[in-house]
Amino acid sequence: MTTQLTLIQIDNYGPWTVTPEPRREMDLQTMQSRLFADLAQFIGSRGGYVFFSRFDNMIAVTNGIGRAGHKALQESVRNRYPVTVSLGIGTAETPAAALDAATEQIQAAGSAQDEGRTEVLAGEPLSTDADATTHIAHFDVNDATGKYTDQLNEFDSFIHIERSYASLMEYMREAHSALSFFVGGDNIIAVCPELSPEAYREAIDHVEDDVGVELKVGVGRGTTAHDAGYAAKHALEDCRYEGTIVEFDHPQAATGDD
Repeated sequence: MTTQLTLIQIDNYGPWTVTPEPRREMDLQTMQSRLFADLAQFIGSRGGYVFFSRFDNMIAVTNGIGRAGHKALQESVRNRYPVTVSLGIGTAETPAAALDAATEQIQAAGSAQDEGRTEVLAGEPLSTDADATTHIAHFDVNDATGKYTDQLNEFDSFIHIERSYASLMEYMREAHSALSFFVGGDNIIAVCPELSPEAYREAIDHVEDDVGVELKVGVGRGTTAHDAGYAAKHALEDCRYEGTIVEFDHPQAATGDD
């Protein structure tokens, strides 16, 4: 399997936010959220996923999206926003390695705060005949409503959810070169290499031991992030129905957890 990731980086964003004078924070937050929404719609309509990361940098799973699609994305942003974006495309057997490759492509073209670096499009997407199976794991918190939402104030609930996210994010990155992203509510989506059921159980056990939050996960695969993610959602519903903590939408691998 090969994962294709695209690093989306706003060009010269830091200096722009204070030129000619510091801009209102809520104006910046509004622009960031609108840009993310437009990127999500653009990439999502082509079968991809995008995650907001730090907002001035966003990470997309772009299996199935070629160079022309990336150019169209840059053009759309240029025509609608006061900023432009540079794109680095990376491909590798693990998501972390793909992101490393995508990052190196952009960094080689100049600094994120270099006003001369504009709309870089670096890296080559997968060829159509490449093995491009994507694995998506959709985690959520067991009974988040009963344990947190209906019991605690929102900020304290958020602390519990964020702790579970931080614990899972770091564990999956270090143990399996997977990339995990908080997507709202009590949901975390991880882009993963092929892993065994035992590997997911170990991740869930780690989070419970580390921060005391219980998770469950549905795992899906597909040629695009959308296909894999939709399958993962169905597998997660199987967890809820069966009362299990790990379910796959496909026959489970006996090995391949590292």
